[in-house]
Amino acid sequence: MAQKERLEQIREMIHIDRRVTVSDLSEKLGVTPETIRRDLKILEQEKLLTRRHGGAELVHLNSLEQVNYLKREQTHVAEKHTIGLLAAELIPKNSCIGCDASSTSQELLEVLRDREDLLIVTNSVKAIFEMERSKFRLLLTGGYINRQSYSLQGGAARHLLREYHLEIVFMSCKGLSLDGGIFDSHDFEIEMKQAMLEQGSRVVLLADHSKFDCVGFSRLANISQIDAVVTDKCPSDEWMKMLKDCGTAVYYPQ
Repeated sequence: MAQKERLEQIREMIHIDRRVTVSDLSEKLGVTPETIRRDLKILEQEKLLTRRHGGAELVHLNSLEQVNYLKREQTHVAEKHTIGLLAAELIPKNSCIGCDASSTSQELLEVLRDREDLLIVTNSVKAIFEMERSKFRLLLTGGYINRQSYSLQGGAARHLLREYHLEIVFMSCKGLSLDGGIFDSHDFEIEMKQAMLEQGSRVVLLADHSKFDCVGFSRLANISQIDAVVTDKCPSDEWMKMLKDCGTAVYYPQ
């Protein structure tokens, strides 16, 4: 295995597991411990990780990345339910749709649980358990499990997404800025959302009011790439003008 490919796999593993050991990496990647130590030294120079005895641990780049999924799931619950109800109205019969692993998308799946006409493609691990009794067909992407966000990530997951055409893709984010940026806080989450975005004929952003005028760690996309935003209340006049200029529809409770 070439060093470039090996380094990419180590990056994926440490982002997901937060800690890695030399012995485990050596076995999984089929190289000597000495080679793994040299790889970890390179990644430490990138400020991705800190080497420890016998392995390394992820450097947390900002506090937002450490927010636990279960904690996020318990915030703005009513707003997310409102968004889920509005978003469900946008889905035609017999559609194949994509949903990211966000708590807002999970609320949409709850609203859709009795629809037998849908195929839903998602990288959400929680969907396996919470949608067990749903009537729609469910396809998971596979890939590495991120235990903090209950999501599937990595090259295998992105590869599967490329095999499907999605009528509509639903995704959330960490923040939106008036310069047209859509932001998230975790590089591997962003890669999955970007892969979904590329496969969708229509892309719908699910964002409650707290996401507006809020910037995350990395840019996920530009608002001009989004067909519609579903939110829980009418955005400000400034935001409505910007979204109109970008050709992005806005849905909120009337």
